[in-house]
Amino acid sequence: MKSSHRLLLLPVAIFFMAFWLLPVSRLLILPAEQDWRLYFVFLTEARYAWSLINTLGLSIGVTLVTLILGAAVGLYLGRQQFLGRQLLLSILTLPLSFPGVIIGFFMILLAGRQGLVTDITQALGLGRFSFAYGLAGLFLAYLYFSLPRAIAAYAAAAQSMDKSVEEAARSLGARRWHIIRDVWMVQLEPTTSACAAIVFATSMGAFGTAFTLSSQFEVLPITIYSEFTNFANFTLAASLSITLGLFTWFALFLTRRKENVAGVAGQ
Repeated sequence: MKSSHRLLLLPVAIFFMAFWLLPVSRLLILPAEQDWRLYFVFLTEARYAWSLINTLGLSIGVTLVTLILGAAVGLYLGRQQFLGRQLLLSILTLPLSFPGVIIGFFMILLAGRQGLVTDITQALGLGRFSFAYGLAGLFLAYLYFSLPRAIAAYAAAAQSMDKSVEEAARSLGARRWHIIRDVWMVQLEPTTSACAAIVFATSMGAFGTAFTLSSQFEVLPITIYSEFTNFANFTLAASLSITLGLFTWFALFLTRRKENVAGVAGQ
C-alpha cells in the first residue's frame, strides 16, 4: 500500500481506537478489577438473571411476530399492484423515523393511565384498565418499532423473487402451501435471517422505549442504566453490558455464518 493511502487510513484508525477499541477494552477489564466473579453475576443473582430472561424472551417474541406480520404485509405489497400502494407503504414504514421515546409516548397515549384504552374501559364501567407499563405495552411498542423494517425488507425482496420458479411449481401441480414452503420461503431465507438478526439485536438493546414503559417489567438495558446512574456501580454495569453484548453478538454471528454457508453452497 502506498504511503499516501496509509495516511488516508490514519484518521479512521485514530477514530476506531478512540471511540471503539479503548472503551471496549476498558469495559472488558473493568469487572476483573473488583472481582472476576462479576462476569457471571447474571448466573448468581436472581434479579439480574430475571432481567436477562425478560430481555431475551421479549426480544425473541417480538422477532417472531415481526417476521410473521412483516412477511405477510411485505409480500402482499411487493407482489400486488394497486392504486395508492406506494402511499400505503410509505405510511406503514413511517415509524422508522421515530425515536424510541416517541414510540413509548404513543403507547402511553394509547394504553397509559390517561390513555384512550383507559378512558374507554372506564366509560364502559370496567374500571381504569391500562397495560402500557408492563410486558404487553413493551411488546406492542417494540413490535411497532420493528415491524416497518420487516415490511420494507420483505416488500423489496418480493419484487426481486424469481416468478418462473413459482410458475413451474404451479404447472407441476404444487399446492399453495407447498409453493409458500418450497419456493417463497427458500427465496426469502436471506431476508428472513437478516431481519431476524436486526430485530433481535434492536430489541435486546432498545433503551428509549424501555425507559419510557418498563416501570413494571425490567429489561437489561434499564438494569444497566440503573446500576451506573442510581448506584454508581460501574463494575456491575460493565459486567451486565458484556453479557448483553455477547448475546446480541452471538445472534448476529449466527446470521453471518448462515449467510456464508449459504453463499458457499450456492457457488
